[in-house]
Order: sequence, then structure tokens, then C-alpha cells
Amino acid sequence: MRHEKATRLLELARLLASSAEGMTLDEIASSMGVGRRTAERMRDAVRDAFPQMEEMEDPPTKRFKIPSGLDGIFQAPTADEFAALHAAAEQFRAMGATGRAAALLNLEQKVLSAMRAGVRRKLAPDLEALLEAEAISIHAGPRPFEDESVLGAIRDAIKSLRRLRFRYQGGSTPGRVREITPFGVLFGRSNYLVGAEGDSKEPRTWRLDRVADLEVTETFGAKPEDFTLQAFVERSFGIYQDAVEEVRLRILPHGADEALGWRFHPTQRLEPLPDGGVLATFHAGGMRELAWHLFTWGDKVEILGPERLKQMMRDELAIAVAAHGAPC
Repeated sequence: MRHEKATRLLELARLLASSAEGMTLDEIASSMGVGRRTAERMRDAVRDAFPQMEEMEDPPTKRFKIPSGLDGIFQAPTADEFAALHAAAEQFRAMGATGRAAALLNLEQKVLSAMRAGVRRKLAPDLEALLEAEAISIHAGPRPFEDESVLGAIRDAIKSLRRLRFRYQGGSTPGRVREITPFGVLFGRSNYLVGAEGDSKEPRTWRLDRVADLEVTETFGAKPEDFTLQAFVERSFGIYQDAVEEVRLRILPHGADEALGWRFHPTQRLEPLPDGGVLATFHAGGMRELAWHLFTWGDKVEILGPERLKQMMRDELAIAVAAHGAPC
């Protein structure tokens, strides 16, 4: 128990040392998964161990941080942490996300080079064993487009609050030049720029592999203050954005165990049914991609609503049947 408490206090110390603006007591409690009184005791214990901890007024509360960081003795990564970092890099590489894979591998090398030689030697056998014992399972799907010059320009525009101009080879008028205020980037099976065209504030998506002649303009462009990328994602199923509706799915009893461990959508609610099945409800747009996903559930799922999703499933099934030479 003493060892566990010491580990938790060191975890909090790392959080306070890595935070630029500091953390409030409520933020400490949330991050550590404890109540406010326990957060106060943990803060006091960390202050005893690290007297350089600062307290800053941020009315109506206070913030706490360790401004000078922690000594290397408190920061040595474990073999498990290195293995997780390497696995994430390998997963990106296997997906075709070479830029992000290279960034993680560069980070790995920087951390290793900053460690004492004795610590590296002690770490090496465990790390080698873990890397040999773990592999990434590759799923079929498109390789995402990741051009570092494109991603770099988008990031520059976001940081400098400027618009982007490019020729877009998709949409209803392929080849037209667009001027976009960038809001963010969605990474997935295909990668998309999220932004608004011209003076509009309505977010849209633009596939990065269809962007050409990209440049950062001198025109000011900032996302609306009330826009968050996470909220935008939660309006859709996958990447597709359309009218948001309540989706109701009945998972039949022989698929219930799988459904209870499945994440259909961030807003989902799962309710066990008397017959052993599961009722899944959530709010989303993107009915076409949802229909594609539900096809993989076979006879385990019944669409209760909306009607638009039912019709989308019927249409997609009819197309698939017709393509294979069988009558609809």
C-alpha cells in the first residue's frame, strides 16, 4: 500500500510538472480519480516532497504546478512504456501514416538518448522481449493519405490563424480553387481537413488526397469559439455528416455479449432486454457508413429506427445483390 501511494504521488508530481498553466484542485481530483479532500491531501504531500511547487491565483480558484520539471531519476520510462510507444509507431506505419510513425520513432530516440547509459542497458533486455512478443494485426481498408508537406501547411495555418487555398479534385465541381478556414484534421481510414469555405462558419470535410496546390494565405481565418472537433465528430457515424437522428438498434440475444463490449458511437446507451438481447441507442448522422458497418453484424442486429437508415440498408443490400448477378 505504501508503494502504491508513493507511485500515485509521483504520478501527480509528473502531471504538475508537465502542465504549463498548472492544475486546479478539481482538475487534480478528476485526473487522479479521487475526491476533492483526497486531492488536497495528495497536493500537500507532493508539496512536501517538491517544495518548488508554485501556487497561482486564478479567481475564483487557484492553480498548482512544479515549474522547473522533475529530475531525471523520477522520469525514467519503463520497458512497458517504450513498448507501447513503439507499438503505436508501428501501427501508424502499417496504416500508411508514415509521418506520424516517424514522429513517434524520433520521440523514442530522443528519450533514449537522454537516458543514462546504465539505465538504457538495464532496460534493453526487457524491451527487446516485449517487442518480440507483440505484433499489430492489420485490417483491410484504404491506406490514409499522409503527405507531411500538406499536414505541415495545415498545422501552420491553424497555429497562425490563417486561411488555406487549394485546388480540390472532389465535390460537385472537381478542380475548383477553394479558400478554407481550417478547424482541424480528422485521421481515420481516410484523412480529412475540417474547415469552412469562404466567410461561412459551417464546418465541412475535405479529403486530403484530393487536395492539390496547397498554400497558406495571409488572410485571417480562425475557427468559431464554440466549435470543438470532438463535438463535430459526435454528430456523425465515421466521417460522414448529415442530419442527426436517433438511432435505435435491437441486438438479438446471440449477439448480446459482443454488443455489450462494443462501441457503436460516443453517445450510445446500451440497455439489456428481457429476451436476452440489447437495445442500443445513440444520436448520429452518416447513415450510409452506419449501414455499411451494420452489414458486418449479419443476423445479430435489427434496425428499429430511423426509417432512413432502414431504407439505406435496403438500398445498399440491393446494390450488392445486383452486383453479384442475383435477383433482388
